[in-house]
Amino acid sequence: MADPLLFRPIRLRDLEIRNRLWVAPMCQYSVTERDGIPRDWHLQHIGGLARGGAGLVVVEATAVVPEGRISPQDLGIWGDEHVPAFARLAKVAHAHGALIGIQLAHAGRKASTHPSLPGAGTGSVAPDDGGWQTVAPSAIPFPGLATPRALETAEILQLIEDFRAAARRAVAAGFDVLEVHAAHGYLLHEFLSPLSNLREDEWGGPLAGRARLVREIVRALRADHPDTPIAVRISASEWVEGGFEAAEARELADWLAADGADLIDVSSGGNIADAPIPVGPSYQVPLAAQLRGPLPVGAVGLITSAPQAEGILATGQADVVSLGRPLLANPHLPIAWAHELRATDAAALVPPQYARARF
Repeated sequence: MADPLLFRPIRLRDLEIRNRLWVAPMCQYSVTERDGIPRDWHLQHIGGLARGGAGLVVVEATAVVPEGRISPQDLGIWGDEHVPAFARLAKVAHAHGALIGIQLAHAGRKASTHPSLPGAGTGSVAPDDGGWQTVAPSAIPFPGLATPRALETAEILQLIEDFRAAARRAVAAGFDVLEVHAAHGYLLHEFLSPLSNLREDEWGGPLAGRARLVREIVRALRADHPDTPIAVRISASEWVEGGFEAAEARELADWLAADGADLIDVSSGGNIADAPIPVGPSYQVPLAAQLRGPLPVGAVGLITSAPQAEGILATGQADVVSLGRPLLANPHLPIAWAHELRATDAAALVPPQYARARF
């Protein structure tokens, strides 16, 4: 295979990304100072992933306000003091030839939890231990977590401004792509779902109301950054009857295209505990295929081999493929797959210092 799709460039607006094999955002829960600022761990983590040959490295869920963190040890970009540290991440990614994105997020009712690390505990972190009161569209707790407080209208409007301010800081730090996190049961997904959003005002009810917040955020980011690609990550199925499902997700994708988004990053689940998710190889790819059309789409989920990833693109089910855990095991997997598929630029992806390696 002389010219695999996986290693052809893709253009979003005026940005050309060197290939279609991307690094999905993966929480590291490693800000031990609890101030949201990335330090040495994130620098070597992002640098290693960028060195491995991926086209775009997306930094993990980064909270737009302190209360939006999943755990107290999560990244945040709620203050100007965060910008220099994030600029270091952008610089090291660019030095290795990769582009870099950031996932702007608010964890909603799933915030203030113990970090998902071995031995770190489970459930909500109590205020006395550094936790906080969580918020959500409605005062409905996620099973096993503390009950959130329903947001007031003024607070929802302020959240739009919080996302805008965070995006400005990210662009100032040198990030190439902005991703709005509206998946996995976090705040924007909570608004989208009729199972977690029981509001009777303009932010709830029919899909148009439930989708209003994520749409307002995308519009605001597009107005502020006309040339910066914007991706939106959504859970295209909650895998339970009556939840946010593919038909509504497709309608949302149409709206987001009109609002100025450039790509839909298609995942699933996360908002309903114990949902019967049919986990298996490529299990989320059909959802991506259903949403492809108004915008390019990214596919994720148990994609573990080069032929599998190439097949997803070759059959028109997605435009890019993102990997997570396989890249934690081997950050150089994109280089290895480029050689396996005989991509024309396989050798060029190898850092000169690693030229003696046998990929």
